[in-house]
Amino acid sequence: MAAEEDSVTEASSNDDVNDDVEADASEEADEVAEEEVAAEEASTEEEPPVPAARSKKRGPIEEITEEDEAAEESVEKDWYILKVQSNREKSICSNLIRRVKMAGLEDYFGEILVPTEDLVEYKNGKKKVTKQKLYPGYIVVHMAINDETWFVVRETGGIGDFTGAGGKPVPMLPHEVDRIVKKTRKPEEGEQEEVKTNIRFKIGDHVRITEGTFENFEGDVELIDETNGRVTVMINIFGRTTPVEMEHWQMEPV
Repeated sequence: MAAEEDSVTEASSNDDVNDDVEADASEEADEVAEEEVAAEEASTEEEPPVPAARSKKRGPIEEITEEDEAAEESVEKDWYILKVQSNREKSICSNLIRRVKMAGLEDYFGEILVPTEDLVEYKNGKKKVTKQKLYPGYIVVHMAINDETWFVVRETGGIGDFTGAGGKPVPMLPHEVDRIVKKTRKPEEGEQEEVKTNIRFKIGDHVRITEGTFENFEGDVELIDETNGRVTVMINIFGRTTPVEMEHWQMEPV
């Protein structure tokens, strides 16, 4: 009987030992799993992915944008004179501007102008300012010449050719730009607008004064001030030739 009790006790003790071993093994497995998870997390933290900004190759959209900006900054334009059909200068200008926009070539074109100047005329004692073409049959274009811009210009109805030797476009000289373009543009803020008076006389013409102190005196035109609309006439007073400055409308041709 005692032997049986010892056997039962020993078996029970073995079961307890086995349970302890299994528990220890389970705890060790859990600890290993936790260590593996921690290692993976640490590895992830230590080796983050390279951000896209650090990559040497950029996306195509960014590359195109930068190239376009560089191209726009590097485009150099010059002023050219174009021969066009007379009396159609304004409509041809508008048509060329429209075709440039349709072709998407705005970066290669600047201003497209009909050269004009302001003229003051006096009719029935009233002052009237009108636009007069400086060079009928011509327009001026600020542009960069390449195959595409050349084609757009030449294929626009009413345009003949660029001015230049042998059909080769020749840019305008700086003093020509100042004389032609600045007259056509509207004056900037603070600038005084230069207005030319339409005077029907020229130097050397013989005229008769129709108004004022020297009415009915005759003389020759010596100087013409188109900006102020005044004319200097050399008349004979008491046997001496004397210059007299008058308004241009105070005289008539003889």
